[in-house]
Amino acid sequence: MLEGHKEIEVPADVPVWDVDPYDPAVLADPLDYYAELRSKGPFAYIPKYSILTCGRYEETKEVFSDWERFVSSRGVGIQDFNLEEPWRPLSIVLEVDPPEHTRTRAVIERALSPRSVANQKETYSTAADKLIDGLLEKGTFEAMEELAETYPTTVFPEAVGLRETDRQRLVDYGEMVFNALGPNNELRRNAMAKGPEVVPWIMERCQREQLTLDGFGSTIYAASDTGEITEEEAGLLVRSLLSAGVDTTVTALGSAIWCLANNPDQFDLLKAKPDKARWAFEETMRFTSPVHSFYRTANVVTEVSGIKIAEGTKILCVLAAANRDENHWPEPDKFDIDRRPSQHLALGVGVHACVGQNVARAEGYAVLMSIAKKVESIELAGETVWRPNNSIRSLAHLPVTFWGK
Repeated sequence: MLEGHKEIEVPADVPVWDVDPYDPAVLADPLDYYAELRSKGPFAYIPKYSILTCGRYEETKEVFSDWERFVSSRGVGIQDFNLEEPWRPLSIVLEVDPPEHTRTRAVIERALSPRSVANQKETYSTAADKLIDGLLEKGTFEAMEELAETYPTTVFPEAVGLRETDRQRLVDYGEMVFNALGPNNELRRNAMAKGPEVVPWIMERCQREQLTLDGFGSTIYAASDTGEITEEEAGLLVRSLLSAGVDTTVTALGSAIWCLANNPDQFDLLKAKPDKARWAFEETMRFTSPVHSFYRTANVVTEVSGIKIAEGTKILCVLAAANRDENHWPEPDKFDIDRRPSQHLALGVGVHACVGQNVARAEGYAVLMSIAKKVESIELAGETVWRPNNSIRSLAHLPVTFWGK
């Protein structure tokens, strides 16, 4: 075994690429890596980890969406859960496949239904307006900490129904979950070192007695009362909300501010038509891909684009590369809020598409709508620093100045 999965032979007609996707330099500035990956063809073999990787749109979408051939139940990280014990109880949404996945996802989809999220719209908008007003008073601020982290860690725990919240622990837990999907490198070790403090706190917050009666969490626990799921499964589903519903939204919001600051012409379009906030958020997700990569495991001997793939092969699906594929997107390296990129892969595709995407979009739209109405210009106020992570691409520091209208 290597990194918790079995080593494979190099498939015929697949180039061997001596690259480390988890090299800090690659994680800090990955665009050349994405472009070279696409140029390699349908797949490349990375000997350091004995994995296949794909970054062109068509193959990435096929592997990522075909749950019967390329499963999530063996882990969406580099480890194969058929061979190695997972570091925490499995996510019963992210790390299971149908038919089990169908049962549990139905419960969480009901809790996060469009109607449920729509009921939060006024709350999201009010919170966004209050936050942006406060930031306009400050003028210059750290956008990651004071906007991108503050907003979702305020409104989302309340929507879930958490009686007690802690911004830093929520952010740390999300960072740990996504770093855990990578190899046993320094990023993973440093993140996992926070586990003894953060994980028990998260698990306690997910218990029924810790939740209000009017949140998403209460709806999930109601399904355990009818026997649709068990009480233990209800707690794990609430945990799924907290692990996947914070860090990715933090990342997307920070990236949206960065995109608008670097593309003032696009911000002018947004100010002129604030209802473009929806597409500005979608284009941000395509352009920056908050989750840059996830794994699938070949559960059978199969073939994609003429390449034979052995059972047990770990495939690194580089969603961020697919979202910049020049054969699918016109001018893929241009940030364009008129693009309407509804086919982007940033939120996944198929049965394992992000279950919380309605919430993420509602939060993103609320913040960008408020900014479009209240902010005249956004200027970078210092050095922008990206935070390396094995699975997400997020800014660590984004100092900006908001000028009011």
